[in-house]
Amino acid sequence: MPVDLNGYWKMISNDNFEEYMKALDVNVAIRKIANLLKLDKDIILDGDHVIIKTISTFKNYNMDFYIGKEFEEDLSGVDDRKCMTTVSWDGDKLVCVQKGEKEGRGWTHWVEGDQLHLELRVCGVVCKQVFQKI
Repeated sequence: MPVDLNGYWKMISNDNFEEYMKALDVNVAIRKIANLLKLDKDIILDGDHVIIKTISTFKNYNMDFYIGKEFEEDLSGVDDRKCMTTVSWDGDKLVCVQKGEKEGRGWTHWVEGDQLHLELRVCGVVCKQVFQKI
C-alpha cells in the first residue's frame, strides 16, 4: 500500500458534479438534491482489503473490495447500474476502472498533505472533489 488513505474525511469542494451526474443519466430531482450535499468519506485499508463509505444526509454508499480483484459493483441508489469494477494502485493513487454501460467510467483517489482528492470520470466528463481529514 503506497499511501495511507485511512481516516474520516469531510468534503470541502465539489467541482462539476452536476455534469458528472448528467453523464450518468441521473434524474434531475436526484441531481438537484445530490448537488447540495456535503459528503463524508470513511476509508479503512487493511492490507489489500478496502472499505470506502460515502456518507451523506440523503444516501450512503459502501464499497467493500480487494485491491486487484475484479468484482460486480451494484450501484443501486447511485445510478442504478451494475458494472465490473477493479481497483488497483498506480504509484500513490488508488485507481478504479468500472466496466459497464458507460464509457470511461471510474475514479482516482490520492492524498496531498491532509487532503483527500477524488477525480470521478465518465463519458469524458470529470468531477473533482476534495476532502479534509478530521
